[in-house]
Amino acid sequence: MDHILEPKCPQASPKQKNLSGERRFLKDGHNMFTVPPDVPLLNCRSYGYYLSGIWANDDVVRDALHIQKGTVPEWIRCNHNLQLQYAYDLPSNVKYQHKLTSRGYLALVYSGDHDLTVPHIGTQTWIRSLNYSIIDDWRSWFSGGQVAGYTRTYANNLTFATIKGAGHTGPEYKPRQSLAMVKRWLSCQPL
Repeated sequence: MDHILEPKCPQASPKQKNLSGERRFLKDGHNMFTVPPDVPLLNCRSYGYYLSGIWANDDVVRDALHIQKGTVPEWIRCNHNLQLQYAYDLPSNVKYQHKLTSRGYLALVYSGDHDLTVPHIGTQTWIRSLNYSIIDDWRSWFSGGQVAGYTRTYANNLTFATIKGAGHTGPEYKPRQSLAMVKRWLSCQPL
């Protein structure tokens, strides 16, 4: 869902303990090291997430980050269990967007064009609900001499851009293009 062209990979699991509950390390001996079945393949984006879980739960790292023992039992990326503990409801943020942009604040909204989690078509529908007039209609924007996406500028300092080939988290998939987009936008240059 996060990127329509990605290979099908398992979700990253930060757990890497053996059956006795002790952590295993490569230095413990090759014949003792087995890869758990839920470890993503190297060509999966989630493999980096898996490694981040190992890193973030390492005692040396936790000490370096000054995490007091017992306060956070285990770091979990995208901890969905937190959603069960908190109730929140934000039916619409349109009034907040209107308030900020009417005061002159610049707004950049972007979407990866390969994202099915929050598709760019849905983002465009949300922008249309703001009822802002179009200042600069659809045109391509470039990075490194290549089309990096498409952009449209609206009244009230709102810019919408797509990032070509990016998934749900644009900078993760297309860092160079995302940096070019943000640098131009922050310096008030057209994309």
